[in-house]
Amino acid sequence: MPETGYPFEIEEEARVAKATGRELRVSPKFSFEICREIKGKKLEAAKRFLEDVMAMKRAVPLKRYKKGVAHRKGLEKACAGRYPVKAASKVLEVLQSAEANAEYKGLSKEKLYIKEMAVLRGRILRGSLARAFGRATPSNRPTSNIQVVLAEK
Repeated sequence: MPETGYPFEIEEEARVAKATGRELRVSPKFSFEICREIKGKKLEAAKRFLEDVMAMKRAVPLKRYKKGVAHRKGLEKACAGRYPVKAASKVLEVLQSAEANAEYKGLSKEKLYIKEMAVLRGRILRGSLARAFGRATPSNRPTSNIQVVLAEK
């Protein structure tokens, strides 16, 4: 497996906790929007936000991939939004993994915040659908690599 590093520099390895989710079968577009929204927040607030998205109580504001998307109530800086439940659950798993790593290192859970977060496109799982007259249509599934760094405030 190829070695993948973090796209940002980490100053003090002892004072931060890292986690990576590789080849997650979620849309990179929705993962990007979720990570953009929760970057810089405290860990508990970010987890609460993701749980609300999974319960369809709060929408994720879309700023980049919003063509033809309907408006949602409760959004402040954007009008268009969606409820990406699957992507939110995978991002929450990566956050919980980083939280466990921080607890192992002896960092305080109450002071943790999301310092850095990145979503990189993973490889595409290729497939095909059989069509009429012996033809085939490509049916590709994207994957995402999600990287998070937690630090104390």
